[in-house]
Amino acid sequence: MSSPRDAFRALLKINGYSITKARLSVFNALLGQEPLDMHTLVAKTGRVDRASVYRAVELFERLGMVQRLHAGWKYKLELTDKFAEHHHHLSCVRCGKTIAMNERELEALIAKLAAAHQFTPTAHQIEIQGVCADCGRGAAADSGE
Repeated sequence: MSSPRDAFRALLKINGYSITKARLSVFNALLGQEPLDMHTLVAKTGRVDRASVYRAVELFERLGMVQRLHAGWKYKLELTDKFAEHHHHLSCVRCGKTIAMNERELEALIAKLAAAHQFTPTAHQIEIQGVCADCGRGAAADSGE
């Protein structure tokens, strides 16, 4: 079985793109991480200029390597299931924390619902928005509870 980095290199080559330092840096910054906003991604790539990071992300989106998780008018980026285990997200509307979850029961329910509607899913992404435990405790402390 190939590593995520090997799969990354192969996907670029198959599609006629070279492996540049900027592309490799962006991929490495996203690999094994929770979803990142662009500001954090640019910071994690070190010396790669902002425009190169944006160009790499645009290419990765076109090739299905990266997906956006929307939170209001902002978004975070993460590698797709080609490079990470399939999962869904819990997103805190107060602090912006994103928690990955991989629940077998949810996947079974999705399959059952699709079958009940005679539908063949090709992909799905679920995000549940709410308040994380830390923010919930903070709100309770602020209100004097």
